[in-house]
Amino acid sequence: MKQFTYRVKRFFSKPYNIILSMMLVLLTFLTLVPLLSMVRDSFVVHAAETMRLKKPLDSFTLNHWFKVLFDANSINVFYRPFLNSLITSLGSCLVSLFFGGFFAWLVTRTNMRWKKLLSALFIFPYVMPSWTLALAWYNIFKNTVVGGVPGFFMAMTGIEPANWFSYGAFPIAVVTGLHYSPFAYIMIGGILRNMDANLEEAAMMLHASQGRIMRKITIPMVLPAILSTFLLVFSSAMSSFAVPQFLGLPVRYQVLTTQLYRTLNGVNKGQGYAIAMVMILLGVAILAFNQRLTGVRKNYTTVTGKSSNISLVNLRGARNLISVIVLVLVLMVSLVPLFSFALESLLLRPGDYSLSNLTLQFWIGTAQQNSIANSEPGMLRNPTMWRALWNSLRLSFICSLTAGTLGFLAGYAIVRGRGTKLATVVDNLAFFPYLMPSMAFSVIFLSMASTIVKPLYGTTLLLVLIGMVKYLPFASRSGINAMMQLSTQIEEAGEIIGVPWNKRMRKLVIPIQKASFISGYLLPFISCMRELSLFVLLVTPSNRVLTTLLFYYNEKGWDQYSNGINLMIVIIVLIINWIVNKATGASIDKGIGG
Repeated sequence: MKQFTYRVKRFFSKPYNIILSMMLVLLTFLTLVPLLSMVRDSFVVHAAETMRLKKPLDSFTLNHWFKVLFDANSINVFYRPFLNSLITSLGSCLVSLFFGGFFAWLVTRTNMRWKKLLSALFIFPYVMPSWTLALAWYNIFKNTVVGGVPGFFMAMTGIEPANWFSYGAFPIAVVTGLHYSPFAYIMIGGILRNMDANLEEAAMMLHASQGRIMRKITIPMVLPAILSTFLLVFSSAMSSFAVPQFLGLPVRYQVLTTQLYRTLNGVNKGQGYAIAMVMILLGVAILAFNQRLTGVRKNYTTVTGKSSNISLVNLRGARNLISVIVLVLVLMVSLVPLFSFALESLLLRPGDYSLSNLTLQFWIGTAQQNSIANSEPGMLRNPTMWRALWNSLRLSFICSLTAGTLGFLAGYAIVRGRGTKLATVVDNLAFFPYLMPSMAFSVIFLSMASTIVKPLYGTTLLLVLIGMVKYLPFASRSGINAMMQLSTQIEEAGEIIGVPWNKRMRKLVIPIQKASFISGYLLPFISCMRELSLFVLLVTPSNRVLTTLLFYYNEKGWDQYSNGINLMIVIIVLIINWIVNKATGASIDKGIGG
C-alpha cells in the first residue's frame, strides 16, 4: 500500500501528469459519453414514435436502422443522398486538384507574372466561409425556372442558364472544389517548392518534352501529396452542409448532410442518429486511410542535400495571356463574390439590376419603409441582427479562450509526457473531434443535451461546449508543434534552481513560443465566426448567431438580408484573419508564392 501511495504521489508530482489526467476525464465526458449517447438513441424509441411503433418510450428497437438501410423508402432516405454525396465529393476533389494543383505548378515552376499577389488572393476562398461561393453562384446563375427571378448573368445577357448548371450536383461540386482548391495549392505547392529539380533538369538535357516531364517525373514525385489532398478534400466535401443546402434545395437535391438536417428537424430523430453514425464511421475510415497512406512511404525523398535550384519553365509568348487568364479566374473566386453580395443586398426588386432599383433600405431603412421581408428593419437598425452579431462575437471569444487554453495545456502535457500511454490516449481524444463531420458532431451533442444533461438543451453553454471541443484539435496541434520546437533544457534549468511550474510557464515557455500559442487562440475564433453546420441544429431564437440568422433569412427567401449578412461575416473574418497574420507573423501561403 505504501509503495502504491508513493507511486501515485510521484506520478502527480509532475505537472504534465496532472494536466493529462484532467484532460482525460474532461475529453472522455465531452467526446466519448455524447458519442455513446447518440449510439443509444439510434436504438431506442423516441417520444414522437411511441404511437406508431406501439412500444414504450426508450425501449429497444431496430426500426431506425431498418428504415435507413432496408425499407422500401430507404432509397430516398439514405441511398440516393449517399450516392449524391459521393458524386459531389468526387467532383469536388477533381476540381480542387486540377485548379489548385495547376495553380501551384504555375506559381512554383513557371515565370508567370504577379505570383505574390495571385498567391495571396488564391487563399481568399479558404479563409472565407464555405457557403460564400455557393451564394455568389446562386446570385449570378439562378434562372427563372426555379423561383421566377433571373440572376445577374441572365439579366445581363438574356441567356437563361440550364437547371443542371444553376442547381444540383454540378454547381455543388464546382463550388466546393473551388473552396478547397487553396488546400490543394498549399499541399502540392509546398512539395513542388522544396522538391529537388535534378531529375527534371536531367530530363530537359535529354530533350524530353515538358508534357512528358510532367507525366513521368513531376506528377509521380508529388503523388503522395495529391492522394492525401484527394482524401482530405473528399472527407470535407462529404461533411459539407451549407453548399448543398444553398445550391441543392431549389431542386430538392439531397446529400447526406441535408438529409440529416431534414430528418432531425422532423419526427424521425432515430433515423437521423443512424445516418449520423454512418457519416462518423465514413469520416473515421477516410482519415484513418489517409494517415496510413501518408505513413507508408515516410522515406519518399523529394528534398536532398544536392542543389535544388529550379529552372523555371519559360512561358514565352503565352506568359502575359496565361497570367491575365489566371488573374481573372482568381478574382472571380475571391473578390467577385463580395461584389455580388453587396449588389444583391441593394436590390429593391430581385432580378432588376438597373440603377433605379438600387436602395439602402435593407441596410438602414425602418420597419415602416420595408414592405418586403415581413416589415423587418434594415440590417444596421435591426436588433435581431445586432443580437446575433453580439452572440457570434461572444461565442467565438469564449470558444477561442477555452479551446486555446486547453489546447495549449494539452500540447504541453502531451509533449512532456511523450511515450506514455496516458499522453497517447489524450492526444487521440483531443484529435478525435477533427474526424467528425460538423453536422454529425452536432447530432452527438444534441443527443447528449436531450437525454443526459437536459438543462443544457437550447442554451449558449451547449454552443460553447461543442465549439470548444470541435476546435480543440486546431489549438492542441498548435500547442504540440510549439512544444516540439522547445528544448526541455530551458524548462529544466528553471526547475533546477527551484522556479515553480506556473512561473516557468509565464516567464519561460509562453514568452518563447508566444506566436504559436496566440495562433492557437485566434484560429478557433475565426473558425467559430464562420461556422454554420456545427450550430444550426442547436441554436434557438434567443442565442442565434450571424451564420444561423443568414440561414434563417435564406430559407425565408429574403435574399437582400442573407446577402448583406454574408458580406458582413466575410469582412469580419478577413479582418480577424489579418489580425492573426499580424499577431503571429505567419501567413497561410508563406513560403509557396513567388
